Amino acid sequence: IEINNNHIISKKEIIKKLTHIYGKNILFIAGDDLQKPLKSIDFLEKIEVKKRYPNTVIIKVYETKPIAVLFKKNRKYLLDDASNLITLKENMFIDDFPNIFGDGAEQEFINFFNQLENNNFPKNRIKNFYYFQIGRWDLQLSNEQIIKFPPNKTTKAIHQSVELLRHKNFKNYNIIDLRVEGKIVVE
Repeated sequence: IEINNNHIISKKEIIKKLTHIYGKNILFIAGDDLQKPLKSIDFLEKIEVKKRYPNTVIIKVYETKPIAVLFKKNRKYLLDDASNLITLKENMFIDDFPNIFGDGAEQEFINFFNQLENNNFPKNRIKNFYYFQIGRWDLQLSNEQIIKFPPNKTTKAIHQSVELLRHKNFKNYNIIDLRVEGKIVVE
């Protein structure tokens, strides 16, 4: 078995799930023989399988990307870009990821995250995401500055926040509140 394109998932973990195909004739190995056992692996989005005769199965791995740590019911999960919640294991390094707080945040996060990305918000500056059940978000940046977004017309507010973050005048404020359309409230 040859495994390519894996970055997060270890080859050892994949091979362990596929021990049942060793010793089988390569002609009789079906895609499901490989797909089904691998479905339980975290961060695995899909695989492509090729056979190189006479005796090699090549598996190209497509992984999801971890993007944040979600706090839910006093537990921590890693949230990936496909909205999968992955229970944190001790050996996972999570300091590089922002935190997400708020009931129901996991259902709304990817949409909000994509809006940030599509509007060139500097995501690397985000320390924490706070979700409120009325459907709005606050961001805490690495400099402790907080940006409050409205529940509606979020894209417009994100665009406005990107512009504000470029101005040095706004570095002196702890809170930038964009919840009221057409107004910027700072503190």
